[in-house]
Amino acid sequence: MNDGTAEPEKKVDREERILDAVLVLLSEHGIAGISMRAVARQAGVSLGLVNYYYDDKVTLIGAALRRIERQDMTMVDPNPAKGPEENLRAALRRVASAEFLTTQYLSLRLQLWALAQAHPDFEDINTAAQKRYRAALASLIRAARPDLSRAEANRRATDIDVVQNGMWLTALLGLNRAAIRRSVARCEEIAFE
Repeated sequence: MNDGTAEPEKKVDREERILDAVLVLLSEHGIAGISMRAVARQAGVSLGLVNYYYDDKVTLIGAALRRIERQDMTMVDPNPAKGPEENLRAALRRVASAEFLTTQYLSLRLQLWALAQAHPDFEDINTAAQKRYRAALASLIRAARPDLSRAEANRRATDIDVVQNGMWLTALLGLNRAAIRRSVARCEEIAFE
């Protein structure tokens, strides 16, 4: 008996495998390593299935970029059980979590930044995602520091984003844990000063 849930779960699983494959290929080979055929092979699905879900390489990569954005936004999701200062500190520390400091993730992040220069659609997705991340971070700052103006919270969110991106970029070069801790502490100083 089919209760109607098996097929949607399969669809999500297949789409997730396809997007996982895109991200792996991007981190290992950059945009040059992405083709519908290479993604199908990496995902272990048929080429027809990749073509069924995605019209072309641009829509496929765009979907992967949006998936990364959703992941990034979870870094700044407040926990309703915690207070504003605690939520802000947690968000600032999440970027230095072990899951984001792997060579594969950092290589992927570098490729994602480069994609913004490769195609206008990717630039638009990247710019919009960055704006949403900074806006969410600014909201956390304003919640923790209600005395700040919206403009000041936005400025601080931008400064923090620059430090965080710099930390990720230099972590690829072998930045040590002490330097990462100092970067996180600097972000806290910017937020709470």
